[in-house]
Amino acid sequence: MTVLDDRALNRATLARQLLLDRSALPVADAVAHLCGIQAQEPQEPFVGLRSRLAGFDAAALSDLLTGRRVVRTHLMRRTVHLVTAEDVLAWRSRHDAMLRQRVLGVYRDELKGIDLDGLAADARELMADGQPRTAAEIVRELAGRWPGPGPRPLGEMVVAALVPMAQAPPRGLWRTKGGVRNVALSSWLGRPVDPPAPDGCDPVGRALVRRYLAAYGPAATADLRAWSGLAGLPGAVAEVREELVGFRDERGRELLDLPDAPRPDPDTPAPVRFLPAFDNAILGYRDRGRIIDDEHRGLSVAGERVVLVDGRASATWRVARGVVTVEPLRSFSRADRAAVADEGREMASFLSDGESDRVRVEPSPH
Repeated sequence: MTVLDDRALNRATLARQLLLDRSALPVADAVAHLCGIQAQEPQEPFVGLRSRLAGFDAAALSDLLTGRRVVRTHLMRRTVHLVTAEDVLAWRSRHDAMLRQRVLGVYRDELKGIDLDGLAADARELMADGQPRTAAEIVRELAGRWPGPGPRPLGEMVVAALVPMAQAPPRGLWRTKGGVRNVALSSWLGRPVDPPAPDGCDPVGRALVRRYLAAYGPAATADLRAWSGLAGLPGAVAEVREELVGFRDERGRELLDLPDAPRPDPDTPAPVRFLPAFDNAILGYRDRGRIIDDEHRGLSVAGERVVLVDGRASATWRVARGVVTVEPLRSFSRADRAAVADEGREMASFLSDGESDRVRVEPSPH
């Protein structure tokens, strides 16, 4: 079985993630290709798409949100993702059990003995009017019948797990502040989510395997599980395995992939790219060594924005008062610093709507 080293996996990941060459895909198609975009920080999807799409217009993503073609919702790993309407309707039921278990993992004692099906029925009835509500408003309406869990566990269980919800705009619009107001997906999108498949049948699982590999492969089943949060996908993998090709990484793990998916030459040049906080190009794997060194792995879960130089996380970056500041994690050559500065100016201009292109690249660490 062919062994793919970290550099080969890096270039494949960059190609699948639209980070090797900026894509001409329409924004909705890019969101779909990426299987959704991690979006717990409302403005970060704009940064991620700016680094992936040629001529990206932030207003196009805002229009998709207000037009209800993409939605903000709890899905993979119980984190907020920006997902197309078609995908969330198809995928949400497959994530139901995982979402419940993740909330219970945090609030098991507080929710002990609670009839979750009864709570779900009451919450669905409350949200059936299609009115957006904050979690606090939902809790106030339900607390009379369900006083035991306390406000936070009750709200988390309803909003993140029991009732498929969208976060209504203006939350997530470009350069717009707005608190989280939850609205039932069935009301927001005009039809209910697809029902669960019969026992022994998992078409959504099979689709998730194929879609994940298209955007993240080659990858191990542990990577698929880390990205989705779903433990029950081995059956789906087994059902599609004959369609796939296999490799091994340098640590001996089996990697699966779609046969015709791009796997560029490891020596393919990789441009500088500025990634947003919590980008799935890093978080979408259990083994993140293809993009980030082990010594910097904590950055990926701490909300740090990173800069890719030669395809690897080589700096962090922040923006304040129109100035993009880059903090290298390793030594930069003169060419590296120039390329980082050039891309930083482009990012500063994007984030300031053209009012600033100021960038500061700090000295490399000793």
